[in-house]
Amino acid sequence: MKILILANFGMGLYNFRKELIEELINNNNEVYISLPNDEYVPKLKSLGCKFIDTPVSRRGTNPITDFKLLMNYKRIISSIKPNVVLTYTIKPNVYGGLACRMSNVTCIANITGLGTAVENGGYLQKITMLLYRISLKKAKCVFFQNKENEELFIKKKIVNGKHKIIPGSGVNLNHYSLLDYPLEKSINFLFISRVMKEKGIDQYLDAATFIKRKYPNTVFNIVGFCEDTYEEKLKDMQDKGIIKYHGKQSDVREFHKISHCTIHPTYYPEGMSNVLLESAACGRPIITTNRSGCREIVDDGVNGYVINQEDSEDLIQKIEKFLQLSYGYKKQMGLAGRKKVEKEFDRKIVVDNYLEQIENIEVTEFGL
Repeated sequence: MKILILANFGMGLYNFRKELIEELINNNNEVYISLPNDEYVPKLKSLGCKFIDTPVSRRGTNPITDFKLLMNYKRIISSIKPNVVLTYTIKPNVYGGLACRMSNVTCIANITGLGTAVENGGYLQKITMLLYRISLKKAKCVFFQNKENEELFIKKKIVNGKHKIIPGSGVNLNHYSLLDYPLEKSINFLFISRVMKEKGIDQYLDAATFIKRKYPNTVFNIVGFCEDTYEEKLKDMQDKGIIKYHGKQSDVREFHKISHCTIHPTYYPEGMSNVLLESAACGRPIITTNRSGCREIVDDGVNGYVINQEDSEDLIQKIEKFLQLSYGYKKQMGLAGRKKVEKEFDRKIVVDNYLEQIENIEVTEFGL
């Protein structure tokens, strides 16, 4: 079969879909990937993919640019003549889905999160939901990463065909193996994310300021690309010894080795948090927000704590609660997280769901 994958950036495709791509290629399928060229494309090509450079404005709302993307997808589909198209993230889901519908090609969509356009309401939400309704109407299957997203799409009558919840992108349990729990000479907390408001960085910095003053043997690490808004603040807080900012890193496992707990106070509308899945797989307790895509990974008090979103005081209380635990209990929390992801979030579950859908596709001539 010819399989076309539409995505908006290489890092997500390589880090979270690599195992699926490998399985598809091992099963003698031709796999094409359409996305903007970046540093991950050579890695994807080395798996055996055929690459199509496709500009995608991830955050832009220019209708002319989006129409060009739709036409680009339609041309790509017409040229390749795929048996099935897999789409990820909002724009590939919407415009890739529309192009598939116009070309009468089988499509499998993955709702990796609703994004701020849907979360914040208003006219952008209405337009996005209308586009989803049109583009997904003929989809063979729509995968959701959490129950809340699925319920919203059902309520808005966006999906009326086959749909199913899968455990996010899952986690590769071999790559993110169980790590030894570090000794407690100092207690290291870890924030892994793009440094932006919706990821809860303000709450993390508030907590770091308070806790560091009261508990000097704590270290608040930050790993991730920093948006311009926060560059000066991070530099100032690092100079004062409140945080340690490590910038963008290609392999976060080195930081999990020294970390005692991952803090992820996000209120960004994501499907299922890969940061939390990877942290739990490494045997690290987690403190995160009580919202879809996060709460599913935490059994409160068992492998971590759940906090109210945008609530620095609640975060501070949970950090203090964690600090007061014995070393053995902290370690046990991490082990409980590992067991949870082994049972519920193994990436093999996600791959098997895709293979099941693809194997049921009847191979016909293009567009028939």
